[in-house]
Amino acid sequence: MKTIFTERLILTPWQDTEEDARGLYEYAKDPDVGPRAGWKPHESIEESSEIIRELFLPHNVWAIREKDSHRIIGSIGLENDRRREDVASREMGYSLAKNSWGRGYMTEAAKAVMDYGFIEFDLVIMAICTSPSNKRSQRVIEKCGFKYEGCQRKGYHIYDGTDRDNYVYSILREEWEDMRK
Repeated sequence: MKTIFTERLILTPWQDTEEDARGLYEYAKDPDVGPRAGWKPHESIEESSEIIRELFLPHNVWAIREKDSHRIIGSIGLENDRRREDVASREMGYSLAKNSWGRGYMTEAAKAVMDYGFIEFDLVIMAICTSPSNKRSQRVIEKCGFKYEGCQRKGYHIYDGTDRDNYVYSILREEWEDMRK
């Protein structure tokens, strides 16, 4: 996994350090962040450290850092696409600190990760899912050129024990290539 530089951001692979765990905890403890993505707010730096070790390090997940301050403001990753077996596909997932919402950071990070995924993994298609109620995420997805595929009913089991619907989107390699022209 490479470090990715954008105009305002640096996407770095997560490290199993107290500094990265503290950075994750600072935004992941916010009750307005995790539940939108289906995970509970972090309760401690130790919990954030465990998430880094068990979820972020084994998968292709980057810490999103502001270029000027190097402060961690989110995460973004590409995991195996559970809906497309035997197809060169990855599913993008992300989260962003509430005080960074509305600045275009996630769209900037997502477009950079799309480039990385299609080039480095030679993807045929990239997918992304979000909750029907997460309008901010839907806006990022649309700005990045993903096309709505439909609603997967009860497609995601979330931290509170309920099952929620998923809006499923994807972008084909040729659509991504056309966007880059």
